[in-house]
Amino acid sequence: MAGKQDKEALKAAKAARKAESKAKRSQIWQAFKMQRKEDKLLIPWMLGVFLVITGAVFLLGMLLDIQWMALPVGIMFGVLGAVIVFGRRVQKNVFNKADGQPGAGAWALENLKRGWRVTPTVAATTQLDAVHRVLGRPGIVLVAEGAPHRVKTLLAQEKKRISRLVGDTPIYDMIIGNEEGQVPLAKLQSRLMKLPRNLGPKQVDAIEKRLSALASRGAALPKGPMPQGAKMRNVQRTIRRR
Repeated sequence: MAGKQDKEALKAAKAARKAESKAKRSQIWQAFKMQRKEDKLLIPWMLGVFLVITGAVFLLGMLLDIQWMALPVGIMFGVLGAVIVFGRRVQKNVFNKADGQPGAGAWALENLKRGWRVTPTVAATTQLDAVHRVLGRPGIVLVAEGAPHRVKTLLAQEKKRISRLVGDTPIYDMIIGNEEGQVPLAKLQSRLMKLPRNLGPKQVDAIEKRLSALASRGAALPKGPMPQGAKMRNVQRTIRRR
């Protein structure tokens, strides 16, 4: 009986993996078709990269008199190169569409690779300006999106608030935009990756616990009736942080 159940479980797991693989291939194909409609240079670029890489490996094989053995390797690397070009152009297209849209910065940060702890919208205004907090090996990075004259104040307030808690932990700040001194949305992730590694994994974990405690204290709404003249946007910020 147990053996039959194990076989059924293995069969179900295999079917699930097969379905997942099929869904991924379908998503990639749909993305390719959409990108091809919007990007007329996609196929020429992919084909060019494939031919250049395959040809280069084949010529290298000729110099070593193993060109026919090198050809399958060249094709494999050529396909890989074409796939990388496809991914880069899709990513560029997505970032171009998202640029300038409210929440685009949070979306870009939440798609960072593993190792980064992202807390979106730790501070905001009613005009949809926002400051997002990123914790990683470099330290704490405050990323703002919105009107520069408003987010600079938000950044200063948030930096002052958390600096009391994290001590001498490095705190960086960035403003998303295309003007001088700002970071374009498409380059935000790479800019974060270039920051120096100042902390170890255990230090990052310890700082995350402190920041979580700070968020818990800040999330508590005052008890009793709302004081007269209180600004509703402060309540909205509190609820959003929850």
